[in-house]
Amino acid sequence: MLRVVRRLIRPTTTRGSSSSQYVRVEIISATNLHAPSGRIPAGIFISINVDSQRHWKSTIGVLSSERSVVWGDTVTLSSDASPVLSVQIRASYEADRVLGSGEVIGKLHMSWDEVLSHGDEPFDISFPPVHGVHPSLTLQAAVVHDCDDQDGALHDSLADCEISRHTDAGHAQFAKYMRRKMISRLRLNAAVKHFQFVLDQCPASHPDHAAALTNLAWVRLEGYIRNHLQDIDTTISLFRDALALRPQRHPDRPLSLYNLTEALTWRHIEKNTAADICEAAQLYHELLPLCPDGTYLRSIAAGKNGVDYVIVGCNGLPTDASNEGICLRRVVLDLCAVGHQDRPRALDVLSRALQSRFTQSGNMDDLDECIQFRREAVSLCPEGHPDRDLYLNNLALSLRFYRFNHQGNHNDLDEAISLHEEALRLCPVGHESRDVSLNTLGGALVTRFNERGDRDDITRAISLYREALTLCPPGHPRRGTTLNNLALALDTRYDKFDVSEDLNEAIDLYRESLRIARLDHPERHSTLFNLSSVLCSRFMDTRKNEDVEEAIDLCHKSLEALPSLHPDRYFSYMWLKEAYLSRYRVQLNPADLSLAVENFRLASGQPTQGFPNRINTALYWVDEAERHGHDSALEAYQVCLELFSNHVMTRSSIIARREAATAFDGANSLPVDAASCAIRCDNLRHAVELVEQGRGQQWSLASRLKTPVEDLESANPTLARNYLELSKCVSNAAQSSATTTDRAAADRTATEYRRLTRQWEVAVVEIRNVQGFSRFLLPPAYEDLQAAARHGPVIIPIASQYSCGAIIVPTSGEPHHVPLPSIALADLTILKERFTRAIRQASRMNPKETRTDLIVLLRIVWEEIMLPIVNVLENVLKVKRRSRIWLCPTATFTSIPLHAAHPFLTKADRSKEPCLEDLYVCSYTPTLSALVRSRQSMKKRVTPSFVAIGQGQPGAGKGKALLAVDSELELVHKLVPATASHTTISGDAATRAGALRALEENTWVHLACHGKQDPEQPYHSHFVMRDEHLTLLDIMERDIPRAEFAFLSACHTAVGDKETPDEVIHLAAGLQFSGFKSVVGTLWEVDDSVAKHVVEAFYKYMFHPKEEGVMDCTKAAWALNCATHAVKTKVPLEQRMVFVHIGV
Repeated sequence: MLRVVRRLIRPTTTRGSSSSQYVRVEIISATNLHAPSGRIPAGIFISINVDSQRHWKSTIGVLSSERSVVWGDTVTLSSDASPVLSVQIRASYEADRVLGSGEVIGKLHMSWDEVLSHGDEPFDISFPPVHGVHPSLTLQAAVVHDCDDQDGALHDSLADCEISRHTDAGHAQFAKYMRRKMISRLRLNAAVKHFQFVLDQCPASHPDHAAALTNLAWVRLEGYIRNHLQDIDTTISLFRDALALRPQRHPDRPLSLYNLTEALTWRHIEKNTAADICEAAQLYHELLPLCPDGTYLRSIAAGKNGVDYVIVGCNGLPTDASNEGICLRRVVLDLCAVGHQDRPRALDVLSRALQSRFTQSGNMDDLDECIQFRREAVSLCPEGHPDRDLYLNNLALSLRFYRFNHQGNHNDLDEAISLHEEALRLCPVGHESRDVSLNTLGGALVTRFNERGDRDDITRAISLYREALTLCPPGHPRRGTTLNNLALALDTRYDKFDVSEDLNEAIDLYRESLRIARLDHPERHSTLFNLSSVLCSRFMDTRKNEDVEEAIDLCHKSLEALPSLHPDRYFSYMWLKEAYLSRYRVQLNPADLSLAVENFRLASGQPTQGFPNRINTALYWVDEAERHGHDSALEAYQVCLELFSNHVMTRSSIIARREAATAFDGANSLPVDAASCAIRCDNLRHAVELVEQGRGQQWSLASRLKTPVEDLESANPTLARNYLELSKCVSNAAQSSATTTDRAAADRTATEYRRLTRQWEVAVVEIRNVQGFSRFLLPPAYEDLQAAARHGPVIIPIASQYSCGAIIVPTSGEPHHVPLPSIALADLTILKERFTRAIRQASRMNPKETRTDLIVLLRIVWEEIMLPIVNVLENVLKVKRRSRIWLCPTATFTSIPLHAAHPFLTKADRSKEPCLEDLYVCSYTPTLSALVRSRQSMKKRVTPSFVAIGQGQPGAGKGKALLAVDSELELVHKLVPATASHTTISGDAATRAGALRALEENTWVHLACHGKQDPEQPYHSHFVMRDEHLTLLDIMERDIPRAEFAFLSACHTAVGDKETPDEVIHLAAGLQFSGFKSVVGTLWEVDDSVAKHVVEAFYKYMFHPKEEGVMDCTKAAWALNCATHAVKTKVPLEQRMVFVHIGV
């Protein structure tokens, strides 16, 4: 056995000469290098033999993809040793320790004259051909007279050994076997015999054991490929054993990895074993990073017969949604680098597995990643690519059928339809996939019809399905799916337009679809419950009992076909519920109603189904329980509210949360209807909890990230710090998502938001495990909410379709219910509209004119709403006059000025009957939790600083000039105590950025400008500044814990959102959310010429006596109450009523 070295001992001087001639030879490079056996070598080396006893070997050079090697090695030889020298090119199959002398690629004998005949120039030596190509070696030679600086020298040959001889003989026999056109099995057997002998001489502990295993395995593999050997399993075992002996970073590990992949690939070719191709993919995943670009091994491994074959084989395997299957798909995708022709297919296959796992587990991360990969696949297949229509449809299906159904985001539905339309355009008449595009677009149009009710959508969908059915004649593999889809569209149209022909055709189509579907067809369960649904519909028309019995049986069969966590169990439960409910409506058997409720419960609780479907089911449950007086109604309301909260929390941005909250019919009234139900169940505490849980949901979700943790910091500072850091990350992610418009980027942002939210939720669970924090961030219990009434009762007027009334939360003890029997929800709606008209009319009247319409309306508010409440306050709760009370209106009550309720009556002694604000000092609060938070944060008071911000000259198109703003700012400046730090920002300085900075840096703020409430998107409600609008969203994104008081002398700053009236989304509430404990806002348009009278009076009372310089924001409600009384003769009624106080 010979070992390779680069630098050896000096040669000795030959006998018979007093001095020797030396020749320095440089081995430059070699080209056209092919191993006769066809094996991939670990490297190539040059061997120079001077005589039978001495030789020299170059380093082992790595073979390039062009089959060349570059060395640059030199050796100094004595020309006296022998008249000729032998030059050999050899392939080594070990990069580290060489077993034997390697395989001969080329061999030549040369005289010294031939070597030196080229002078100092490089020259090429051509060797006999291998596989029809002549190997070539480039050398350079020169005579030197001093060999002290030699770079290489001769070896004395190591004693030849049996292992080396058999190894070399094995290589030689194997090369002959591979070269011969007429294959001789004798050569193969001889090679196997030699290599088996070597292996027998190299036991497991021998340093050449791995090389011996590899040589034997390789010749056996070639024999298997040529059908001379049948046992591939033993060969693979030999390669595995060799690989195990070459751990990470072993120089021969890459070649061992490749050898094993080759054997596995050939077994897959012959036996089609999926495990082999999967293992080969894993091995290539490790191998390719170990193969530098430009090497021969990489060119083979990365070629069509290497990793490309494995990629195609893996892509052709059935979808496997297990963790191991998805891990394999990720490996295959890594093997398909950007630019690889199979990358789109690998993306699609991986996305299919992720989508399949999503249907099993409901994990949104899987679906979002699936959509991300499908977007990339589409981007890699531009117009003209033969598979573009396939990838367009697949992306659209993920967006529409899966994510839209799971989350209800209409952007997904609109994008999906656009993608389906493009896919259909790419599949003209005659295209083999046209029926697929017709089916998928039809499905999207049915979905949009269900959402928006446009008859053109369902008509076109049915037309598309009918065309698709003509393209799928009997025997076509997609006929069953098309039959089911057409039936579903007809059933949908029947439900909407009651066309009996549609129903009968749908039943026939479903039955045909079932007849041709295999019992193990993965979508058979869908056809079962779809047929059940149309049979229920026919039962309600015909009252034929066999229809409903069959419908129930079909649903049970569909459930039997589905595992417990399959999302489609939801539909089976839903249609089973519908069957029982249908039978109950006809036969009035209470057992059927109970069975229907149980399936409502199961459907709304199916964890792998999307929130939108579950929410709609829970809302339906509420309606049916209320309609039939079932005792599950309160449970149904609770399920609805919990599902809503979980659904809205999945949306990363504040605006997206509101969109999610307003997407469901009937959801706006859910909190008050739930409270009404609890009241009717004599559970007032739960009524308070439900109305709090359901209303103000936007504020509640956002405020969770701003929850103070001082007590937790004392108990567990590490948990508190982790929670605060995660809260900040989640908040930042939410803000980032709000600015993202690119759909792919939005998907990535949403995924990151969910990842952070999960971490945040884990932190919350850990906190709840700490003693004393078991209810951390859970919906507050009544005992927690009652803290809002610490300084006076909180009145919650409840306007429900089932009843109107009020709940009074006292300072201590049980809540009180005040029925309002003389007023209904419809009356309140009319009253709200009359107020709008009366205030608009009053704004056009002379200030001295009597506001007759307003007076009539305020009298109604007094007599029918507030008087019954006042009677309880005075006679039951014994609340003293001029005490503080808080109003927390819900639903339609939020649009009625309850604080201004007035009898407008004169007593017998000619004194005036007191109005509400004569009796009590009224404040509002958006929610009880908001008031509790404001009170808690009052503990952190700091030295007050006051800023007055005014913008009377907004930019062009932003509203008329407010001429009284500057004088109002001067007035405020005079009234603020001199002890307070005071600044004024107006004119060009009153910009969006300037106003935000002022809000963050000061504890007291007075804002005089235009205020605009956006009725469509309340988060875009804003104050008008010089440059850009200061929006509610801007304010909410700030955390201003030191803030105390804000006076909003602007229009519409305390007007709620018509779409979500219980959310009380307005500018004043936004300031309170951001940290201001006490806020004065406005309900409608303010006349700045008279508003200054209210402002002047307010600040005089607020800072009285001014000399003491006390700034106490808890005096704001009292000061406003006094101010509106003081300016009665100067300010008309509607301009006094417009100001309201919110907070502490």
